[in-house]
Amino acid sequence: MKKKNKLLFILSIIGPGLITVNAGNDAGGIATYATVGASYGYKMLWGLLLITFSLAVIQEMNARMAVVTGKGLSDLIRENYGVRWSLFAMSVLFIANFGVCVGDFAGIAASIELFGISKYITVPIMAVLVWLLITKGSYKKTEKVFLAFTFIFFTYIITCIRAHPNWREVMKATGTPTIDFSKDYILTFIGMIGTTITPYMQFFLQSSVADKGISIKEYKYEKLDVYLGALWGDLVSFFIIVCTAVTLYKAGIKIDSAEQAAMALKPIAGNYATILFALGLFGASVLATMVIPLSTTYAICEAFGLESGLDNSFREARAFYGIFTFMIIFSSSLVLIPRLSLVGIMLVTQQIAGMLCPVILIFMILLVNNNEIMKEYTNNKLQNIIVYITVIFIITLSTVLFIYPVLEKLIILWR
Repeated sequence: MKKKNKLLFILSIIGPGLITVNAGNDAGGIATYATVGASYGYKMLWGLLLITFSLAVIQEMNARMAVVTGKGLSDLIRENYGVRWSLFAMSVLFIANFGVCVGDFAGIAASIELFGISKYITVPIMAVLVWLLITKGSYKKTEKVFLAFTFIFFTYIITCIRAHPNWREVMKATGTPTIDFSKDYILTFIGMIGTTITPYMQFFLQSSVADKGISIKEYKYEKLDVYLGALWGDLVSFFIIVCTAVTLYKAGIKIDSAEQAAMALKPIAGNYATILFALGLFGASVLATMVIPLSTTYAICEAFGLESGLDNSFREARAFYGIFTFMIIFSSSLVLIPRLSLVGIMLVTQQIAGMLCPVILIFMILLVNNNEIMKEYTNNKLQNIIVYITVIFIITLSTVLFIYPVLEKLIILWR
């Protein structure tokens, strides 16, 4: 009986870590991983393995700060570094997350259009359902819905297995670093990192753990949740890359979106594979349209001391639900504009998010190593080494991403 009760207790703690990482495998994420596999086969799997370790360490830092302080990340930034830094971080976060939310509503539209249903039907319906779920539910009820969407990612695992990859080759590539210094390879690699470790993840995870009220005594179970989340999220990414590598890469088919990947699978792996891939895209996009606006509202409200949390009513937390409503209405409406190119919006916001990520990670390092805030729960040496390497690596790659187009234009002008 005791073992059964303990298992139920552990299951009640698990949630924020799994939800956060799964929301990262949204329409943009799936498109990125599918492109990685279709363009380079198994050559980037080793990078995904390293990113998984970094992601686990970063997410654990987030959860630990939430448990020790009982506060979200933006709240701690405001308290320790002032309103100006908070305003800067929140402004860029809002712009980046709004663009990502537009992309995810586009993912909903694209996935259902593969079954012949117009986006003018699906997008408004899903926007209303998402809004109702968040504004009318409590944290516990909403978290259960989020966790239910976790199962949709099994579609990618099933699709990959049905494609029959050579697992010996896959494992060899995963353990063998392969580096190509071409422009396209570098930019694709940056995209893979950027979609795996994102700013909104840090804000959402810390806010949701704080909102859940997990104590220090219960933290070991939340740590399990975080590590399982990092492993599961990147395992899904792994299967998407392998699936498109064994099918599209071998067939020489290039893609630049998740729906193109789904359609391209049909003549190679059959109609069943296309259906599974499309269902995965739909489920991932729906989850992200809930989590990403929610992470934005948490962060902004905490940064400026406004009432927040899913257990509050609309009247008690008007700013919290107001920002969420604004993001849902306008991001879904943009997708319905005829002939609007969403690619440009997504690219700009991804670059903004990429530049913001190192800033947020630096704030996290400073906060988690502050003895006054964290007491005996500061980072150990190994954790600091891993996160410092991650930050330096992301800054370097983000700088390359930002400077590369400028250098190209200068070279053209010089010629």
